[in-house]
Amino acid sequence: MTFTPSMTSTTPVPEPDVVPYAPVRWPLSRRGDVVPEECAWLRRESPVARIRTLTGDDAWLVTGYAPARQVLEDERFSLRDTAAPDMPRQYALTIPPEVVNTMGNVNSAGLHQEVLRAFGPRTGPASAEWMSRRAHELVDAMVEEGPPVDLRERFAEPYSAALVCEVLGLPYQEGLRLMSGLDLGFVTSPVVYEGCTANWDKDYAFVLRQVRADRDTQRGLIRRLCELRDDPRRDGGGLTDEMIAATVTSLFGAGAMSTYVFLLHAVLTLVRHPEAMDHLREHPEAMPQAVEELMRCTLSIGDGLPRIARADVQVGDILVRAGELVLVCVEGANFDPEQFPDPERFDLDRAPNPHLSFGAGRHFCPASAISRVHAAEALAVLVERLPGLRLALPVDQLSWRTGNIKRVPERLPVLW
Repeated sequence: MTFTPSMTSTTPVPEPDVVPYAPVRWPLSRRGDVVPEECAWLRRESPVARIRTLTGDDAWLVTGYAPARQVLEDERFSLRDTAAPDMPRQYALTIPPEVVNTMGNVNSAGLHQEVLRAFGPRTGPASAEWMSRRAHELVDAMVEEGPPVDLRERFAEPYSAALVCEVLGLPYQEGLRLMSGLDLGFVTSPVVYEGCTANWDKDYAFVLRQVRADRDTQRGLIRRLCELRDDPRRDGGGLTDEMIAATVTSLFGAGAMSTYVFLLHAVLTLVRHPEAMDHLREHPEAMPQAVEELMRCTLSIGDGLPRIARADVQVGDILVRAGELVLVCVEGANFDPEQFPDPERFDLDRAPNPHLSFGAGRHFCPASAISRVHAAEALAVLVERLPGLRLALPVDQLSWRTGNIKRVPERLPVLW
């Protein structure tokens, strides 16, 4: 099927000297098994394109690799400002501004390194060996139950929740409850609706109680941040209970959601390339490089990464004005043939592989290191233990969640 853009009668008529709107529907397709066909046309014809967002605001959609990397690395493009009042929106701000501001607050308190350390390579409780044991335990339960099973419910979600709880210092059983409400926190809507922050408020209140609990009962990042808050040499560093709770709540949501959704996409890619699974079973040392290619070619990120221009910046042929919204379309950039030869091919040997799935620049994902290990250990266990792993239904029968920041299959039923 070839994408042929055509202006419809509902397309706004551009003002004089204003770049016309790109003839695409935003958001792009919610299917996570097919690259939106608009991406190729946009990269070729309009790599920095003018679109209308869900809220009716103007934005620049960036699909080419070079301009995407420029926007992500240039500090004149701000993530924090996307939550500021009176700014153009990607969609209605249905989560509290402190969620968007979390990393800015951490930076202002001088705690960025603590977050990086918590989510960095570990030899402690959340080591690679710990992750492997947890993955084996979950596969044991799946095998005992027998196929088919929903890989999302039985493996991806509990595995991701266990890791993030271990790093942050949250009780695992409560982590499963927190996981059950994540979908409510990642809804995309053109308007703010009643109850849109209710799940955040509930989870934040729970985490705040953990922050204020006795020190002897605390662990993980919660304990470390509380120790820094109370360190007389730092005079608290401006850190408050509320800031710690907002940081931990945000990190749980972003970390757990991103890791479990990526796992589902990675498995979906592998089962459609059984020869790749056979190769990884025979050559487990190839898994880290395979994870990089899976991160490049899977579509788990969903809607574009938002930034607000703090100054006038030239991006490609477009002068982005201060205060304008820019959306970086990662799936467009990661499939740019000028950066990735034969980008549609799933290539276990692809190198170098400078994908943008973790962002770039100052807002490079702090969990990138542990996420790579998390994925590698989980996939290694699945490939080893379930050599006949395959979908339990045709791929085009999968149901993809609409109105969500991520491209998420409602279920991923599998056989083996």
